[in-house]
Amino acid sequence: MRTAATFAVVLVLSASSAAQQPADRRGEVHEEAVVERVIVDAHVTATDGTPIPNLGPADFVVKVDGKRVVLESVDWLPTGTPEVDPRVLAELTSSSERTPTTEIAPGRLIVLFFQTDYEISRLHGLLRMGIQARRFVGTLDPTDRVAVVSYDSHLKLRQDFTADRAKLERAIHAAIRNSEGSVPDPDSHPSFGKRLDTEEMSRCATPERALEMVARALAPIPGGKSLLFFGWGFGTVGGLMGPNASELQAWADAMQRMAEARVNVFTLDIVDADYHTLEGSIRQIADLTGGHYDKTNLFPELVMDRIGRAISGRYVLVFVKPHLPRGDHDIAVTLANGRKGRVFARQYYSDK
Repeated sequence: MRTAATFAVVLVLSASSAAQQPADRRGEVHEEAVVERVIVDAHVTATDGTPIPNLGPADFVVKVDGKRVVLESVDWLPTGTPEVDPRVLAELTSSSERTPTTEIAPGRLIVLFFQTDYEISRLHGLLRMGIQARRFVGTLDPTDRVAVVSYDSHLKLRQDFTADRAKLERAIHAAIRNSEGSVPDPDSHPSFGKRLDTEEMSRCATPERALEMVARALAPIPGGKSLLFFGWGFGTVGGLMGPNASELQAWADAMQRMAEARVNVFTLDIVDADYHTLEGSIRQIADLTGGHYDKTNLFPELVMDRIGRAISGRYVLVFVKPHLPRGDHDIAVTLANGRKGRVFARQYYSDK
């Protein structure tokens, strides 16, 4: 059922609408009970990477800061199933706070993010995974909407959300060639490119800030998203001394925006090496956001197939936010009763 997921989206929209009310209205004296909810997108897979479908609230154990919370709802969304039902959304919202139907995706939302670099060990991997990305595009469902961005010296939009495979293949090719970016596609629905500021993109000096900008633009679009990061690392400016202050701030901002936009990051390490010093950073962002990290120097086709299987179905978990001091909180999601399988879910939320 998608009613629970749609209702959760309505609650988020209503909270946003309330926050944007004029100051004179917010100052009125009235009594109101506010129940805040947390939405977590989770992928549950068997040992071979195949999704485990049709689980319910009793099949999950969710803990916040080490203490178990009760799941209010669990929705299973296989490929081809929109998270938000426009008809239900229209029934539950007023016209003033209603999301345009063009902003509601008919299926999965997927972003391909290429961290372009021509250092030889990275270039080989980038070319290799460009081939796999184009092969992945050929497997898409008609309801999928996919976008392409890249980062070299700054952030570039290659293609806004589309189901047009020819456009996506051209965008992937442009990302690897390091050509100039594209303007937002007027035929893209939903569109996040219209929320990307061209001047801010040109000033974007780190991949961390690029991710923050992408997530910020994605946040107003309802529903969960998958971001496939073809790259090699973060903390690239500080070098051997580690990330500098601006990188650390950009990282913190990116993590906050990823949670707000409900983005699961799946990192595909393009470096031609069994180990490199920056892999910990891209492994960490995958773990924290509910994706997973894979090396691609060996068996890249199998890796891409595994990612494809993993994102072919997603759970939307909703629980009431527990009464805790405001700040950063840990989320742990596991399967109940010793059930076999692996859960990939966001590991944090912040309510500072």
